[in-house]
Amino acid sequence: MNASPALSRRDFLLSSAAALATAHVPLSAATTGPGLIAEPIIDIHQHTNYGGARDAAFRQISPARTHAQLRTHQLGLGVTKTILLPSGRDAFRPSTINGRSNGLESTITGNEDCLAFVRAFPDEFVFGANEISDLADATTVIEKYLKLGAVLIGEQKFNVECDSAEMQKLYQLAEAYRVPILMHWQIGSYNQGFDRFHTMLKKYSKVNFIGHAQTWWANIDQACDNDPRNLYPRGKLTPGGLTDRYLRDYANMFGDLSAGSGENAFKRDPDHARAFLARHQDKLMFGSDCVDPTANLAVCSGARQLAQVRNFAPNKIAERKMLYENAKQLFRL
Repeated sequence: MNASPALSRRDFLLSSAAALATAHVPLSAATTGPGLIAEPIIDIHQHTNYGGARDAAFRQISPARTHAQLRTHQLGLGVTKTILLPSGRDAFRPSTINGRSNGLESTITGNEDCLAFVRAFPDEFVFGANEISDLADATTVIEKYLKLGAVLIGEQKFNVECDSAEMQKLYQLAEAYRVPILMHWQIGSYNQGFDRFHTMLKKYSKVNFIGHAQTWWANIDQACDNDPRNLYPRGKLTPGGLTDRYLRDYANMFGDLSAGSGENAFKRDPDHARAFLARHQDKLMFGSDCVDPTANLAVCSGARQLAQVRNFAPNKIAERKMLYENAKQLFRL
């Protein structure tokens, strides 16, 4: 794993303070007065060292967003608590598509970096625990960080079958520690067998699963069955897709609103977005999962999705559920 150089707590705090001093943090988003938070927001999906580039050998070759920039970004969004999702270790095997999903298909760092960040800013950040699903010691590694305070397992973004023996070991671990598991659904790449996942929802009814990414959001549309590899469909859609049904039919299925896939799911059909948010308001949680160092609407999908939730929510009560209360309850924050 291409981890960023370790920072002492003093250096970490100083670098963050310097960035915040020069950053433009939108006052309307973050405060109503000096140091006063307008409304709490939980972001369930962010990453450390996100956005750098790798070469053909998957070595990091360009800078990623720094820790200080990430904190500035979250403050700019008005986020009061952020969940950091680590990568697994680097490995070259079918489950990582021979290295493609190292760093979660980016330069994202792992459990130790997230833990260090949380220890530096314990009031603002919590973290998940992660490892490549089919490594022999995956459950041992994840359990180590669950014992250190991780609040979920994920982001699981590996080329495995969703009902494989290896994944079921992770579901059993999630059940034992009473934490959710967040899964990146992307047909042909990550977490195969979305149409079979109902069997796992039934078998592990005490585990809370969180759906995320392209296949998850494409399947709000019933017509997605006609072209499941269209990961960013456009235009009007028909309610009743597989994602819609999973959220409706299974008490232990939740949705992560983050990333370009989440943003696209709502901007493609605003009328459907309003209805979807209304009927699933108790199951959806805000996440940003964006790589930019600022919270500028022009470049930040997290900021745009935050605006969409506020625009399309049926009322203020539903908005507060999706931006704060659902995550607070699910992660026991």
